[in-house]
Amino acid sequence: MTALMPARPPHLSGASNLLLATDLDGTLLAGTSEARRRVRELFSGALPGARLVFITGRGLESIIPLLSDPTIPAPDYIIADVGATIVHGDLRPVGPLHHEQAANWPGSQAVLRALSGFPQLQRQTVPQERRCSFFLAEGGISDALRAAVEALDCDLLFSAGRYLDVLPRGVSKGSALRRLVAAEGLGEAKVVVAGDTLNDLSMFEAGYPGIVVGGAEPALVECVRKLPGVFMARAEGCGGILEGLAHHGTLVEPSDAAQQQSDRRGDADLVMVYHRLPFDEVVEDGVMTQRRPKSPNGIIPTLLSFFGGGQTGSWVAWSQQDSREPDDFESHVTVDAERYPRLKAARIPLTAEDVDLFYKKFSKEAFWPIIFSFPDKAEFHQAHWECFLEVNRLFAEQTAREAAEGAVAWIHDYNLWMVPAFLRALRPDLKIAFFHHTAFPSSDVFNILPWRRDIIGSLLQCDYVGFHIPRYVENFVDAVRSFAPVELLGTVPCAPRYLTYGCALGVDTMTSAIEVGGRTVALGAHPVGTDVGLIGRLAGSQPVQDNIGAIDAYLNGVTGIVSIERLDYVKGSLEKLQAFERLLEQHPEMLGKVTLLNIITPAAPGMEIYESLRVEVDRVVGRINGRFSTLNWVPVRYFYRSLPFEEVVAHYAACGVAWITPLRDGLNLVAKEYIATRKAVGKPGVLIMSEFAGAAVELHGALLTNPYDANAMTATLYQALTMGHDEAVYRTGRLAAIVSEHDIKRWGDDFLGAVARHTAAEAVVKEAA
Repeated sequence: MTALMPARPPHLSGASNLLLATDLDGTLLAGTSEARRRVRELFSGALPGARLVFITGRGLESIIPLLSDPTIPAPDYIIADVGATIVHGDLRPVGPLHHEQAANWPGSQAVLRALSGFPQLQRQTVPQERRCSFFLAEGGISDALRAAVEALDCDLLFSAGRYLDVLPRGVSKGSALRRLVAAEGLGEAKVVVAGDTLNDLSMFEAGYPGIVVGGAEPALVECVRKLPGVFMARAEGCGGILEGLAHHGTLVEPSDAAQQQSDRRGDADLVMVYHRLPFDEVVEDGVMTQRRPKSPNGIIPTLLSFFGGGQTGSWVAWSQQDSREPDDFESHVTVDAERYPRLKAARIPLTAEDVDLFYKKFSKEAFWPIIFSFPDKAEFHQAHWECFLEVNRLFAEQTAREAAEGAVAWIHDYNLWMVPAFLRALRPDLKIAFFHHTAFPSSDVFNILPWRRDIIGSLLQCDYVGFHIPRYVENFVDAVRSFAPVELLGTVPCAPRYLTYGCALGVDTMTSAIEVGGRTVALGAHPVGTDVGLIGRLAGSQPVQDNIGAIDAYLNGVTGIVSIERLDYVKGSLEKLQAFERLLEQHPEMLGKVTLLNIITPAAPGMEIYESLRVEVDRVVGRINGRFSTLNWVPVRYFYRSLPFEEVVAHYAACGVAWITPLRDGLNLVAKEYIATRKAVGKPGVLIMSEFAGAAVELHGALLTNPYDANAMTATLYQALTMGHDEAVYRTGRLAAIVSEHDIKRWGDDFLGAVARHTAAEAVVKEAA
């Protein structure tokens, strides 16, 4: 498990041998965000040599999620189960202590049998080891109950007027701490304990200097009031810990340099955090120049549009350089002074090796196969993960420097999964929103990732997390459930906007908010749209009209089937070609009547993982054309290159069928572009969609098919090719209404609107509290 901490703050003096043993709930996990941030800094390097012990009544299983929470310092030791479990911070048992505790425990089943005659006991359904916990009304401890526990050679612990623990003889938080100090040779350390309930009493009775935080249980206050060395703090949680550490002689105030670093704020009200700059950087005659992105219909123009109204903003992205600290590097450049006068691009210098490891290798070889449920293709390398963490940390630190107080940081996609972890620790005031441009897999597949806890812990630092469709929201919630206890705060119905039971990715309800570890995270489905207006203008332009005419002349009355996809095993290119070959075999009447215009965009340079797929696609295309071509007709017209978007639109306009059948796809904008084009040229078009493309649950009117079912693929294609004109017109009209209503501008507005509503609701809740 990797510690996720920002760069270490300047060291402070006065506590190189401090050992803080603190309760969790109500103590370390409570207090203001600023106090919690300060405690995290102190035990993450600001106090050199200082060590931390979690000492809690929780079971070890329920503590594991905290180890991936970037707002909580990583412990050196964990004493769990009210002292019955003693482990290192990395969960290794501490010497013989852990095993001695187990040897003194009669076993849960023996305890439950012995206490089965006491109906007033209600067992707690919480993870635990070497203890049994019950709910019990105050005054419910009888002599008979004491005798039954005594006969087991166990102890009773009653706290908070309702919790009863049966523990091995002599086990308590205080005794476990004393044994840990002795076993690990920590006798020279200055031990300070902190707690807030009667469950913590034994810690204070162990004789160490103590801190009772504000708002503590009155029974604890009464018991420790006269003990020497116990400080009664006024502030709750971490604020009380800071007060107590100062009282006991530890310097807890940040240095001037650390305070200045903490107080640094930018002026951007909206920070767009994206791996790509909003322009292409091209070196011409040794000088770096900016060019507009090659694709005019991508996500970037939409994200830029949010800065068109004069909003102060920043766009954080990488810029490939010769080194991390290049000479004469401009960290901030103007994006477009005329259109976006108050927007700056904040460039993070990364080397070619950084980009290769972080993006081309790790993101595509470790995350990509998992995201799209191809775990057999995944490769995991710890060194690549460390590089990934480092790049994400750089993005977070730059974002923290750009954002104004309370600004929105909108983070995009899986290759920045760990940015929220670092960013929340640096800037707890920010509203952090995250959007996944890919799928999100089922929890059993996602949990294959060795770093799944780190990733979920990071995403739970967000205020709002968006996905394309409800299914991905539910997959995420299931992954969180396997990480930590989850409370569902709301659900919304999916129909009629989305297909529910009629699609492989359909669900009938979607979770709208969850609470985990005291944090509320809102969730939503936001399928990305396409720029319908742009497509309409392009379709009517003379160059595109000329291109349409050329394609029509080539087809010469033959029905065109357009297929456009990147070279990627998730796109199902081979399955599609095999289905087309089967169509020609089973329906010879289609020979000479249909042509597949198969356009495959090459993978980025250096993506060796796709080379074998390209070779196999070439082979299958050659086989089909070799088997069925005539002097006047070629069944597959194959393009292995990236076409300008104008040419893509022309192909949409010329083809009566679009065949989009990925094995998995987060959404698929090609489907929406095709429908927008057919509407623009006033012609019906039949859309065939894979059930495993996210857009399938949104695009009512498409023909759905299962790309894993060879017969279904061929049968659905045949249905499309033989569909009557009236049905095609009806389906196209229904699809066009959806695509037009939910275009790319609507997507962005809906997402930021959802973020604003959630943060407003949270502000009302905090004010009421």
